[in-house]
Amino acid sequence: MRALAEQTFVFNIPTVSLLGVGAAKQAGAEAKKAGGKKALLVTDKGLVKLGMAGDIQANLEEAGLQVVVFDGAEPNPTDKNVEAGLKVYRDNGCDLIVSLGGGSSHDCAKAIGVVATNGGSIRDYEGVGKIAKPTPPKIAINTTAGTGSEMTFFCVITNTDNHVKMAIGGAQITPTVAINDPLLMVGLPPALTAATGMDALTHAVEAYVSIMATPATDACGLQAIELIAKWLRKAVANGQDLEAREGMAFAEYLAGMAFNNAFIGHVHAMAHQLGGFYNLPHGVCNAVLLPVVEQYNLIACPERFRDIAVAMGENVTGLSVMDAGQKAIAAMRRLSADVGIPAGLGELGVKEDDIPILAQNASKDVCCLTNPRLISIDEIMALYRAAM
Repeated sequence: MRALAEQTFVFNIPTVSLLGVGAAKQAGAEAKKAGGKKALLVTDKGLVKLGMAGDIQANLEEAGLQVVVFDGAEPNPTDKNVEAGLKVYRDNGCDLIVSLGGGSSHDCAKAIGVVATNGGSIRDYEGVGKIAKPTPPKIAINTTAGTGSEMTFFCVITNTDNHVKMAIGGAQITPTVAINDPLLMVGLPPALTAATGMDALTHAVEAYVSIMATPATDACGLQAIELIAKWLRKAVANGQDLEAREGMAFAEYLAGMAFNNAFIGHVHAMAHQLGGFYNLPHGVCNAVLLPVVEQYNLIACPERFRDIAVAMGENVTGLSVMDAGQKAIAAMRRLSADVGIPAGLGELGVKEDDIPILAQNASKDVCCLTNPRLISIDEIMALYRAAM
């Protein structure tokens, strides 16, 4: 436990969470319970092409809702995506939002909901606690096992003027209903399975070592780490392995529960800049940075890294606490390599010349506030270089 004993712990989750094979079939019933009559279905063009969006639309319509589809959610969603989706929401008189996809769809949908009821631009709400009014009811249907966005009170939107990812948080953003159905994840390609899985691991690890960790987030984070260590390789090797998909679906949800309440740290602060600057996959950036940043964090809480090592299946018997912690970092590197994550940022096209501006932006990211070890801009630059 990281917090002082006299502090009160807050634990935020959706009102309803549906997990397991076939859970998506209940989307229409849950949307009807939420009180909506006309839903904006926020998704991406790929899921429309695959027919998955059509299946969800039909399910909603069978429950008596009218549905308008917005398929403009892009990877690393932008303020312009939000503006476009908001126009569709308002022009069609929608009163409910359903998101289908991974973090990009969910984050875009959350942001549309924020501006729909609070006005202005999504840029007005960067940070935590700036959202005054409730947002429309939201049903978040997940198709990846990674971001946790289907159940958190955060969304991340790229500012297209400065290419910085804006982290936006508030209890009003939390989806009303979160749905995780492993059947929707079996078609996820191996590379995307790997990236999203490592994103979930990053959430769990950063939450566990966060200065805001509590007994509740610790339980969620450690169980998520254990499940990811057990199932991610299998899910990457065979996407049709429903047991592995279900294990990863539970893992990413637990990791979401952990970081939604304990928050995250420098890995995300640095990864956000890479996504905004180069439009790189968020999970891949996290995976490359994770062992580098946690090596830096190790001295702040070595006992916690020892716990992570045990959760990842490492034998730490007879080791000093620091050596046991090193086992955790080695296990992270090994898992990342096993599932095919690139070895360094250089392979992703990151340029040494851009590191100073990336570090400056990372130092301002809200995620820095809960990292277990303080860091300077020079040290952030050093970590970027170590990850190249």
